[in-house]
Amino acid sequence: MNLSMEWECVMKTPVDESLCTRIRRSEQALMGHHEAVLRTYGLTMTQYTVLLALSREGGMSGAQLARSCGVTQQSMSSVLTNMEGKGLIRRESSPVHAKVQIATLSPEGQALLDRAYQEVAVLEEALTDAFTPSEHAMLCTLLERATAVLIRQTRNTTTPPAP
Repeated sequence: MNLSMEWECVMKTPVDESLCTRIRRSEQALMGHHEAVLRTYGLTMTQYTVLLALSREGGMSGAQLARSCGVTQQSMSSVLTNMEGKGLIRRESSPVHAKVQIATLSPEGQALLDRAYQEVAVLEEALTDAFTPSEHAMLCTLLERATAVLIRQTRNTTTPPAP
């Protein structure tokens, strides 16, 4: 199929029916739910993700957490300072690199994460219950495939064209 025919096919699909629109709408609904739940605990999505990452991985540097959360190191530095001020994390110098700070969960941070996670898990359960086991497995497979395409296409657009 040539480019003009492909464009015609894309343009014939109403925006409400396009896969990208549906994926985006699902992502917005998911984030909206999580943000509403987390707001009741005084957490942002990034702060929650930091708590979750530290709970799963143990101590991490700001750079590691920034990559894990998909934010810049500068943004993460601000997030960590705020979280340390709230007593949710502790930071200590790395035994390997004196200038690197390693963040760990404080008992207060773990307790807050445990409470918030219980509410976030309610949505996971509701979504799981909305599908039969085979539908759930198929949806997970399809979402993984869609994610792989999105990642591949993003890499393709960030690669400069050959001269």
